[in-house]
Amino acid sequence: MNNNKHAWDVRYEFKAVALLALGFGLVGLDRFIILPLFPVMMKDLGLDYQDLGNVTAVLGLAWGISSIFMGRLSDRIGRRKVLIPAVLVFSLLAGLSGLATGIGGLMLIRAIMGISEGAFTPTALAATAESSHPARRGMNIGIQQAFFPILGLGLAPILATQLLQVVPSWRWVFVIVSLPGFLLALAMYRHLRETRAVPPPKVERRTGADHSGWLDALRFRNVWLNIVGMFCMLTCLFVISVMMPNYLMDYLHLQVQQMGFVMSAIGLGGFLGQLIMPAVSDRIGRKPVVLISFVATGVFLWLLMGTGAEPVKLFALLFLTIFFNFSMICMTVGPLTSESVPAALTSTATGLVVGIGEIFGGGVAPAIAGYIAQHHGIENTMYLALGAVLVGLLVATCLRETAPTKVSATAAEGIDSV
Repeated sequence: MNNNKHAWDVRYEFKAVALLALGFGLVGLDRFIILPLFPVMMKDLGLDYQDLGNVTAVLGLAWGISSIFMGRLSDRIGRRKVLIPAVLVFSLLAGLSGLATGIGGLMLIRAIMGISEGAFTPTALAATAESSHPARRGMNIGIQQAFFPILGLGLAPILATQLLQVVPSWRWVFVIVSLPGFLLALAMYRHLRETRAVPPPKVERRTGADHSGWLDALRFRNVWLNIVGMFCMLTCLFVISVMMPNYLMDYLHLQVQQMGFVMSAIGLGGFLGQLIMPAVSDRIGRKPVVLISFVATGVFLWLLMGTGAEPVKLFALLFLTIFFNFSMICMTVGPLTSESVPAALTSTATGLVVGIGEIFGGGVAPAIAGYIAQHHGIENTMYLALGAVLVGLLVATCLRETAPTKVSATAAEGIDSV
């Protein structure tokens, strides 16, 4: 719950959610702008598919490790002290990506960038929850999360491919997209209030313990399942997102603008998936929606893998694949985790789910995909994504329902420990 005296100030609530949503959108934009640029960067810097996987992997690994530690730190020192420096650092590093002259420098820049973005992610989720009225918390988290795909995976490919036609080099694209982050950091400094989670007295009395550490968060069954599920969801997302630009251009031989159009389906699908499916889960439950989403993701991904150089059909199938994939990610890092633990552990548990999921799904998986693409053909990387979906479906069958409308108050607060 929120201990801020302005907790139910509706005007401030909307302002805070808007700032945090824009922040997470810029995280996505700065992280993913490199993907549609990579086919051009490969020629200038002499890179290959393995380098593409490794550059993505190092950011994901740094993001994951940072999320684990910084989520817990923000529970202790407050949100502003983590959020504002994180925005400044990842914006600066996004711009510096344009100065890279080789794979070593590019990986170093993206690793430090991953640390700052990993710090922002669980902290922003907790700050959104704490700034929201309970009746709007799920909706606000969905809105805040939805800006990540719409800016990072929807706007980025279109913006990058269009800017390439008007700027002298791909390097300037990184500089241009970094600028809004500095303005946002200033706005957050002026308008974002400090919040810090305080465990409700009733939870303290029921558990009889001070829930404050990582081990406490891992006592809850859904946290473990969400970590594995997050790994599967992110493996699917990042293998598709990272390899798709080169898959479309090198394997299906689309033009660069056609590639940008098809890639924008990832952002639009993710945006709408995070707005619609979590809201549906408020009515029918989290677990049924997660199971439906895993099945649908697998079906549409399989159809996508069998589609040729047809931009409109590719757009539609990629849209549907990511629509359901992103809805699972939103529910996992949002209500399925926050409803499974006491309030004082929200950011810590979220950091674990995001962090460990990122280490494997955002770090290890792209590196494996890069190896597969380099040695066995880029088209075969999609089988890695499909395999992750199938494993995730099996894991999801073991989840415990957390939707307040479907379970008792005790279960909804996450008192069901392992």
